[in-house]
Amino acid sequence: MDKKLRSSLQASPESFLSSATKLGLRSAKASLKSIIHGITPSSPLSSSLPPALGNSISQSIASFRNVRDSGKSPSSPPTKRRRRSSRHAKNRDEEVKENNESGVLRDLQVLSHISFLCVSHPKNAFSPEDLLPAVQELHDNLILFESDSVLLSEIANLCEEWWKDGLEGRETLISQSLPFLLSKSLALKKKVDVHRVYMLREAFALFDFEDESIEDLKLLMIRCVIAPLYLKTEDGRKFVAYMFGLSRQLVKEALAMIRSQIPFGRKSMLEIYGDIVFQAWKHVEGESRNEIENGFLQGLIEGAIHASSGALAASIRRVLGGFINQRTTNGVEKLLFRLTEPVIFRSLQVANPNVRLNSLHLLLDTFPLEDPDATKETKDTILDKQFFLLERLLTDDCPEIRVVAVEGSCRILHLFWEIIPSSTITKMITKIFDDMSHDNCNEVRLSTLNGIMYLLGNPQSHEILKVLLPRLGHLILDPALSVRVAVADLLLLLRDIRTFQFHKVVGLDILLSTLANDPPPVAQKITKLLIPSYFPAKVNPEEACKRCVTLIKRSPKAGARFCEFALSEGASMSSLLELVKVFISLALSRNKLQEDQIESLLVAAAYLCNNLVTEPFYKTALEELFSGGKLKCLFAVAATGPSQSSVVNIISAISPDAAAEFVDECMALVKDCSGLSEDTERQEKVRSVHKLILSCDWFDDMFDVLTRLLQKAAYECHIKFVTEMPKQCVPSMKRKKTKSSFKVSAKEKHVSGKKLPNMSTSIFEEAYSNAIGVAWQIIDLLKSEGTRIALFRSKTLEPAFFSLKVISEASIVHCMYYEHMDTTPILAYSSLALHLTLQNSSLIGAKNKGFHFSRSSSQEQTVLEQTMNHLLNCIEKLFQARDGGKSAKQTSECKKNHKKVANSCQKKRREPQTDPSSTNDGGTTFSEQKRISNVIKMLTAMLKFIVDAATMSLVSNNDARFLKFTTIYIQYTISVIRRHSQEQSQFNDDDLRGTFLYLKSSLTYTAKFLNLVLANTSETSPPPPEAYNLVNFLLDLIISVESHLGSGYAARLVTTLKPWLPDLVLALGARHIMKQTLGEGTQSTDSDHSELQLPSWTSVLAKIELNELTNISSSEEAERVPEPDKHLSFKKLVGMITLLLKGNSSILDAVGKIFMTGSAVALESEDFGLLLGLLHFVCVKLVGHDHRGWKGLDMMLASLEGIYPEIERQVVGRPSSSEHGSQKLQKARALLEPIWINYTCESEESPSRMEE
Repeated sequence: MDKKLRSSLQASPESFLSSATKLGLRSAKASLKSIIHGITPSSPLSSSLPPALGNSISQSIASFRNVRDSGKSPSSPPTKRRRRSSRHAKNRDEEVKENNESGVLRDLQVLSHISFLCVSHPKNAFSPEDLLPAVQELHDNLILFESDSVLLSEIANLCEEWWKDGLEGRETLISQSLPFLLSKSLALKKKVDVHRVYMLREAFALFDFEDESIEDLKLLMIRCVIAPLYLKTEDGRKFVAYMFGLSRQLVKEALAMIRSQIPFGRKSMLEIYGDIVFQAWKHVEGESRNEIENGFLQGLIEGAIHASSGALAASIRRVLGGFINQRTTNGVEKLLFRLTEPVIFRSLQVANPNVRLNSLHLLLDTFPLEDPDATKETKDTILDKQFFLLERLLTDDCPEIRVVAVEGSCRILHLFWEIIPSSTITKMITKIFDDMSHDNCNEVRLSTLNGIMYLLGNPQSHEILKVLLPRLGHLILDPALSVRVAVADLLLLLRDIRTFQFHKVVGLDILLSTLANDPPPVAQKITKLLIPSYFPAKVNPEEACKRCVTLIKRSPKAGARFCEFALSEGASMSSLLELVKVFISLALSRNKLQEDQIESLLVAAAYLCNNLVTEPFYKTALEELFSGGKLKCLFAVAATGPSQSSVVNIISAISPDAAAEFVDECMALVKDCSGLSEDTERQEKVRSVHKLILSCDWFDDMFDVLTRLLQKAAYECHIKFVTEMPKQCVPSMKRKKTKSSFKVSAKEKHVSGKKLPNMSTSIFEEAYSNAIGVAWQIIDLLKSEGTRIALFRSKTLEPAFFSLKVISEASIVHCMYYEHMDTTPILAYSSLALHLTLQNSSLIGAKNKGFHFSRSSSQEQTVLEQTMNHLLNCIEKLFQARDGGKSAKQTSECKKNHKKVANSCQKKRREPQTDPSSTNDGGTTFSEQKRISNVIKMLTAMLKFIVDAATMSLVSNNDARFLKFTTIYIQYTISVIRRHSQEQSQFNDDDLRGTFLYLKSSLTYTAKFLNLVLANTSETSPPPPEAYNLVNFLLDLIISVESHLGSGYAARLVTTLKPWLPDLVLALGARHIMKQTLGEGTQSTDSDHSELQLPSWTSVLAKIELNELTNISSSEEAERVPEPDKHLSFKKLVGMITLLLKGNSSILDAVGKIFMTGSAVALESEDFGLLLGLLHFVCVKLVGHDHRGWKGLDMMLASLEGIYPEIERQVVGRPSSSEHGSQKLQKARALLEPIWINYTCESEESPSRMEE
C-alpha cells in the first residue's frame, strides 16, 4: 500500500490523490502521514500538491452537490398509482444515490486529512496561501456534511490547526468550525472537547454578538453556563468566565441563566458559579463589569436579604461567597461595602423577622464591613454600628434570630478577638453568659453553649472565660436533653485544656446526680469525663479499683452507671475484670456496707459482666471467678429486687463450667501447629486459646507441650544435619504432673496435631513444620504483657530457647537446599533473646524461673550477644556453602559424623537420605529462584534482628560486624541480579514478587541502621568507612534492579528510600565532613583519589550526563550508552539527592568532593568520557556555572586546583590522533574555565585586601 502511494506521488499529485481516495481514510491514514511529512520544502510537490488538492476538493464538493440535488427536481403529481415495478425502480435509484453520496464523502475524508497533514507539516513544506482556498472551501461547506461525523471532525481539526498555528486567513475559518466544536462538546460531553473549545476562546472575540445571525452560537454558549461538564472542569469554568468579556448582552444572558439556577442548584454548583463570576469580574472592564456589579451582585445582595426562605437566602449567599472569600483581592472589599452598606443596616431593623434574619446572616458573612479608603474615624463608626446591631439582635423577639446572633457573635469574637476593643468584648460576652444562657428558648441556650465551645478555640479568650464559665453550670440540669448533652461536651473540652478545671464549672455532686439519673447520651459523656479520676489507666489495677469503689460508696447509683459505660469510654478489659473481682469480693464480705451499696456493687458487676463476656478470654476468666458456688453466695447476699435481678443477669451471662469442658479442644488447637504461620483464621483461634489458657492457669502445661514440639524438631535437625545438640534441647524423661486434666500421649511427644496430607513426607519435615507453628506462637505470646510474663516464668523456657537455636541454625545454613526452610524460628529465637535481655535489665528477671542469667552485671547482655554471634556465624556458613567452601574432606567427615549419630540413635527409624543440592525432601526440583528467595528471607530476618537490637541500644551501632554483614547482603543481592541477567534466566513472577517484598524491607532496615550509626557520630567517634561503602552499594543496587528487573521495581525501591535520603546523603559526605572538621579536608592529595575505589554508580551517572550533553554522531555511536532513558528511577533518585544537597552547602561540599575526586581519577586513567560526565553533573546540576554557587565549597575548589591545570596541560599536549579525546577534554575545560578564572581572581585579590 505504502509503495503504491509513493509511486503514484512520483507520477503526479493527481494520481496520488486518486490512489489515496480509492484506499479510504482508515486504510491509508498511517501511510499518508509518513508520505506527506516526508515531503521537503525544496520538493516540487510542495508547490504542486496544494493546487491539485484544491481542485480535487472542489470537484468532490461539486459532485456531492450534484448527487444530492439530483433527486430534488420538481415533478408533477402522478395521475395514478405507480406500478410495483416502478416503485422498486425508485428504491434502486435511491440506493444508487446514497452510494454515490457516501463515496464522495469518503473521498472528502481522505482529502481533508491530507489537507490537515499539509497544514501540520513539521517543516512547513507547504505554503499557507496555496492551501487556504482548499481549506476555505471545506470550511464553507461544513454544514453540507452533517451526515458524516468523521468528515466533520476532520474539517474541524483542520480549521483548529490553522487557527493554533496563527496562519494567514484564520479568521475566515471559524464561522462554521467553532459552532460545530461547541455543539460537539455539549453533545458528546468529553473533557477533551471542552479543552479544545477553551484553547480556541480568542476566536470567539471575532464574532459580532449584536448581529441577529449569531443567535444560534449565543444559544450554544449560554448552554455552556448550565452544562455540568463545563462547570466541573477547570477549562470549562475558565471558558464560561471568558465569555463575560465578549459582549454586554451575552453577559446579561449568562448572568440571567446563573440567577435562574440559584433556587435549585447544589451547594458545589453554586460555589462554582460564584467563582466563575468573580474570575469574570477580575478580567472584564467597562459595561460588562458594570453589569456584574450593579446588575448581578446588587441583585444578589438584595435577594439574600429579602429571600422568602432561609434555604434560598443560603443559596444566594453561596454565590456571593465567590467574592466574600476573595475580599483580600484589590477592589473586592470596597465593592462589597458599596453594594451592601446602603441596604443591610436598614434591613437589620425592619419589622419583618425573615428580613432581619437574612440580613444578620449576610452581616456575619461580610463582617467586618468597612470601606478600605475611609478614614480611621469613619471605619470605627461603621464598626461600632455593627456591634450595636449585633447586641440588639441578641435580644430580638424572634428566637431564630437570637440563635444566629449568639453563635455569630461568638464566631466574630473567636476570629477578631485581637482587634475588637476590650470594652466591646466584655459587654458582648457578659450578655451572652448572663442573658442568653437563661433564655426561654432551648435552641438559644444550646447555641450559647455551642458558641462558647467555638470561642474556646482562641486561647486569648481563656482568661475571661475562666471567670465566666461557672455561670453556665446550671445548664447541666436543663430540662432539654440536647442542652445537657452540650454541657457534657463543654466539660469534656475543658478537661483537655490545662488552664481549666471542669469541676469548678459543675460541682461533682451535681455531676454524680446527673450520671445516676440521666439517659445514656448524657451519662456516657459524664463517664468519659470522670474515668481519668475514678478508673484511670495510668495507675495499677489495684489503685484503679479502689477509686471506683470509693465512687460507689459515695454515690451508689452513679457508680453503677459509671461501670455501665466504662468499657465503651476506654477502660481496659483486664482492669474491668479485676474490678469485677473486687466488687464480688466486697459484696460477699459485707464489710461495713449498706444495703444500697451492696445493690450497686451487684448492679455494677452485672454491667461489667455483660460487657466482658463478648470476649472469649474474659468470659473464661469470669467463669473461673464465679465457680465454686460463688453465685449461690451472691444470690444469698442480694436482698433487694435490683440486686437479685443483677445476680440472675450474671448467671445468664456466665457459664462457669464451660472452660473445663473445652480444655482438650483448646489444647488440640495449640498443638496443631503445622501451617499456622500462614493461616490467619487459625491464628485468631490460637490467640483466643492463649488468653483462655492464661486465665485458667494452664499456661505452663501449654508451653510444656510447645517446648516438646520444639525439642522434637531440634532433635530431627541434629539427626539430619549433624547440628550440635545442646543438653538443654534433650527432652526430660521425667515430667511433673500438671494441674490440668490434659495428658500428652507417646506419639505427641514426637509429633502433635494431625499428620500432613502427604503421608510420604519425612518425619523431619513434619517436625519442622510444627516448629514453625510453635515459633509463631512464641512471637505472638511475646506481644502481650500478660502472656509475655507467663512465658518468662515458664520452667521450660530455657529448653525452648535452645531448641530454637538449633532449628534457626539449620534453617539458615541449609536454606539453599530445602525449600520449606522458614524465617519464623529465627524471628522467634531473636525476639526471645531481645526480650530476655530487656527482662533481665529491667529487674523483672528476678522473678524469672524459666531462664537463669548470671548475676554478674557484665553478663546482662550475654544471651543477646551469644545469639547475635551465633546467627552471624550461621550466615557465614551459609555464604561458605554458597561459594563452594566445603572441601571434600569436610564432606567426608560430615558423612562419618552422620553415621555415628545414626548409630547412636539405635536405628529407631530409617529415613532415606537425599542429595540436598539437587532436590528437596519431597522429591521435587528446588529451583534456583527459590534458593535465592530463601537466602534473602534469612538475611532480612538477621538484618531486622540487628536493627531492633541497635534501636533498643542493646548493641553498639558502630559495630563493624553489623555494617559488614549489611554490606555483604547488599552485594549478594546485586550479584544475584546481575548473574541471573547474564545467564538469561528469568525469575518466576510469584518468587520475584515475594523476594522483592523482603528486599524492600531490607532497604528500610538498612537505611534505619545507617540513621542509627550517624546519630552516634561525633568528633571522637567518626562514622566507620563501611557506612560510606554501604551507601554506594545501595545506589549500585538501584541501578542493578533497574537495569535487569525494570524501572517499575526500581521506582518502588526509590520510594522506599525516599524518607531516608537525608541519612544516605549524610553518610556519603560524612567522611569528608569529619576530615574538614579536623582540619584535613581542604587539601587535595594524591592519596585522596589514588586510594579511592570509584563507585560504579558514578560511571552510570557520567554516562547519563554524556547522553544528555550532546547529540551523538555516527562515529560515536559505538560508545553511546544504549537506551538513554534506561535509568529513569536512578535519575529521579539523583535529582532528589541533588535537591537535598542544595539546601546545605557544607554537605554539598563534602559530597561534591566525591565527584571531584572521581574526576581526578578519570583524568589520571584518561577516561575522558567519565571525566566529562562527572564534571557536567557537578557544574550544571549540582552547583551551577555561576561562581556565587561555588562560594564556600572549599574542598571542591581545592580539588579543582589540581584538576583544571592538568586538563589544560593535556589539552595542549594532546596528539592530533586522539581527536575524540581532545574534544571531551576541551568540553571539560569549558565547563571549569569560568569557575577557575573566578577562583584564581579571588585568590589573587585576597592578599591585597589583607594588605590594605
